[in-house]
Amino acid sequence: MTVPTLSAEQIAAFERDGAICLRGIVGADWLERLWRAGERALKAQPKTPEMAYFRRIRLWEQDADFRDFCTGSSLPSVAARLLRTDKVNLFYDQFFAKEPSFAKTDWHNDQPYWPVRGWPVMSFWVALDRIDATTGAMELIRGSHKWDRWFQPYYVDATGAHGDEWKKKQATFEPLPDFEAERDRHVMLRWDMEPGDAIAFHALTVHSALPNTSKDRRRWAYVIRYCGRDARYYDGEVMNTDITNPALKNGDPLDSAQYPVVYRAG
Repeated sequence: MTVPTLSAEQIAAFERDGAICLRGIVGADWLERLWRAGERALKAQPKTPEMAYFRRIRLWEQDADFRDFCTGSSLPSVAARLLRTDKVNLFYDQFFAKEPSFAKTDWHNDQPYWPVRGWPVMSFWVALDRIDATTGAMELIRGSHKWDRWFQPYYVDATGAHGDEWKKKQATFEPLPDFEAERDRHVMLRWDMEPGDAIAFHALTVHSALPNTSKDRRRWAYVIRYCGRDARYYDGEVMNTDITNPALKNGDPLDSAQYPVVYRAG
């Protein structure tokens, strides 16, 4: 996969806004492999959409096409340039299939859910279908990654309601504001996307995804999370225990079989 050219303006926009859209970064051959891998992931996961939606994770560890993309595409080198780091670890991957009539994904930032601390943590949200406001486009609050605000993670039950189970255990995060009511206070970033486009965004950027209100159009997206050299493992209580790593201790570099190094400068 040819390493795309990133302009100084794109890198500056990522650092300023917390998110940029990279057009056509994933080519047709990779897309074909990701579509096939996505079909396999859907067949292997629980049938209840609400339960499976957020749990299709760490797929690269079971599927060669996902593994080859996470480790052998240009994305690790792009992550290195966006994060200004000389080493990149694969953190984990995730497949989102938002089918017709699927509900909105509420506002949140990602890093409070994860066992990692430090600044150089980001995601690539790769569109596998044409995506617009009717099928569940992402919305991101420009500059929110610089707020240094860690918002309360939440469970979503089968009805889409926020659960309180984890909230009762953890009181160190800030309550989630009503960002829908605050829309006039922020600049919301949203892009219509073609297959192969990707949104690169920081792990503290506040974001949501619109509902899929179409009657016959799916919205598939594949998301890969990467970390730079200065990221460290966090061995405290975290909500997403499916991505914790028993081989690491608090403050350790991420280098491990679960979080492999996928890029080194030079």
